[in-house]
Amino acid sequence: MRKSEAWSSRVLGKYGSLSYTSAMSSIRVPTELKEFAAVFKAAGFMCYIVGGAVRDSLLGLPVADWDIATDALPTDVMRLFKNVIPTGLQHGTLTVRWRGKSLETTTFRLDGGYSDGRRPDSVEFTSDLKADLSRRDFTINGMAVDPADGLVVDPFGGRADLKARIIRAIGDPMVRFDEDGLRPLRAIRFALRLGFAIDAATFDAIPSRIAKFRLVSPERVRDEISRMLACAKPSEGFLMLEKSGLLAEIFPELQACRGVLQGLLHSFDVLDHCIASCDAAPPELELRLAALLHDVAKPACRTEEPGGLIHFYGHDSASAAMAGGILRRLKYPNAVVDIVTHLVRHHMFDYGPQWTDSALRRFAARVGLDYMRPLVRLRLADSAGMRGAPADPRTVMPLLERLDALVAADNAFCVKDLAVNGNDLLKAGIAKGPVMGKILAELLEAVLDDPALNERGRLLDIASKVKEKYGPFLSGDE
Repeated sequence: MRKSEAWSSRVLGKYGSLSYTSAMSSIRVPTELKEFAAVFKAAGFMCYIVGGAVRDSLLGLPVADWDIATDALPTDVMRLFKNVIPTGLQHGTLTVRWRGKSLETTTFRLDGGYSDGRRPDSVEFTSDLKADLSRRDFTINGMAVDPADGLVVDPFGGRADLKARIIRAIGDPMVRFDEDGLRPLRAIRFALRLGFAIDAATFDAIPSRIAKFRLVSPERVRDEISRMLACAKPSEGFLMLEKSGLLAEIFPELQACRGVLQGLLHSFDVLDHCIASCDAAPPELELRLAALLHDVAKPACRTEEPGGLIHFYGHDSASAAMAGGILRRLKYPNAVVDIVTHLVRHHMFDYGPQWTDSALRRFAARVGLDYMRPLVRLRLADSAGMRGAPADPRTVMPLLERLDALVAADNAFCVKDLAVNGNDLLKAGIAKGPVMGKILAELLEAVLDDPALNERGRLLDIASKVKEKYGPFLSGDE
């Protein structure tokens, strides 16, 4: 067995300790939902809680959203309630504002074909609850609850699969995956989140439905990946993505890291190192993305000497560029892209006690003071991912302790920390423009070397001497 396989076999999901009581045939329904359902009942309609709220209630997990299914037509719902938003009217879905909650309310329906791999081409409303539940993705999501008594309606064995800790498609998994190309990724995400296994037939259907997955918008894929990264052990999900063929579709650059060996300090190839580092990073989106992608360019940068010594020269900058391309392809916000690429670009720092205060100030100035703590966390995750064991924080925590002391001593780390600004230089006869920026940069360099120089008078004296260097350009005619 490869070391990477041995490591990955030990990965556990966040919810590995979840328990489920098979005797549980009802859930506790909030009073406001009972009152909401009573409005339907008084008008002669059925009303059921469906989807994730039922699943999570049975598992004892907190419920974020309550989804409702009813045989009432959208026009009936709009007649029964005052505050209704037509969020998906063409598919029978409305959002009803009720007692401070937003309740997504959908009419029982049968779906037509799914030519776009996401939405039904047509819908047919029905009064049959079981028929409505049959179009849902997985058995654990195919249950309903009557709000009046909290009793569970379970036509497809969802409670048994909860007990068995199984993600299983309702009916034919190929049909379910044809209906929505995102469902294979959702199966993996649910398995990761809950610590469940995926039913063999359901998992085996994924590779044959890759073409349908390609129809899914990048935004929907991005949202599923972000949810996976919020789990305790994202690595388990990424190994399932690889086995299913989805990793090569979503992250071909990461798939290319499989089998790329790194040398004596590393127990894993580049792919297993990246996903192990991702596990070790704090569960913050930007840090998890940075850990996942920090070495993504190593295959392209790898060189090996005749004696077997392996190098990855420039992989930090190359990985930052590649990570930016990946995140933009997945439509991540620019702010997320900027943070992740900045962290990846600087992750190869080599701090040691021999660093002078001046060197530390220059490093913080180059990276940005606000990035220093995230960068240290990324470095610890990177170290943990080398052998799959926690990193020793004592290797880098002194850096933050020293940095805190320098900040407390009012050391300058950027131009805005200087005791002079552009207006001061303007009064000293230095015109606005590129030259002023260069002079401010030189003043910062001086202060990084010697914080005692950060006084208005002393900086203006330095600026006046620097004038001579840029003399021909100080008239404002640059």
